[in-house]
Amino acid sequence: MSSWTRRSFLGAAGASLAACTSQPNFNETPRQKLDRAVQEALTELYSSVPGASELGARSEGILIVPKIRKVGFFASGAYGEGALMIGPATVEYYSLSAAGFGFTFGAAEYNQALFFITQAALQEFRTADGWELTAGAAYALPSSGGAAAGLASSRINLPIQEVVFGQRGLIADASFAGGKYSRIVR
Repeated sequence: MSSWTRRSFLGAAGASLAACTSQPNFNETPRQKLDRAVQEALTELYSSVPGASELGARSEGILIVPKIRKVGFFASGAYGEGALMIGPATVEYYSLSAAGFGFTFGAAEYNQALFFITQAALQEFRTADGWELTAGAAYALPSSGGAAAGLASSRINLPIQEVVFGQRGLIADASFAGGKYSRIVR
């Protein structure tokens, strides 16, 4: 019987998470796969988070990052790719990469939406070289029962609203993490 090392655990956890969540379609290009995943995540967001569609209608733009995968064993890492939408049009593609340290154990997958409420916030995001989400954003997470917490438009007074939804997997996380968004070509 072999002993588990940190590297073998992370590899096995990442592979099992990827196997459970991937639905390969060999006829699609990477861009088509990403566009499909973004549309599926947007549909899930609007159907599962109360108030999200109203917030989307008020926003100048929405960054949807579906299927962010996070794996950790004391140190953690997360990665995902998504699209910035202005109205119904996809205008740019972005990646999210995050690293953390602290107590993290397990693997999970989740979706993220960033609603840019003001034109200035959207413009700052689009012109930055490697933008990082700061404390100037608010977020909503599902409650422990799995139902979405919802968004109250009367409480939205920040220029960026973050919503994390569609969590799958099991992870215990009490770490300090930073995430960076970078423009990619698809």
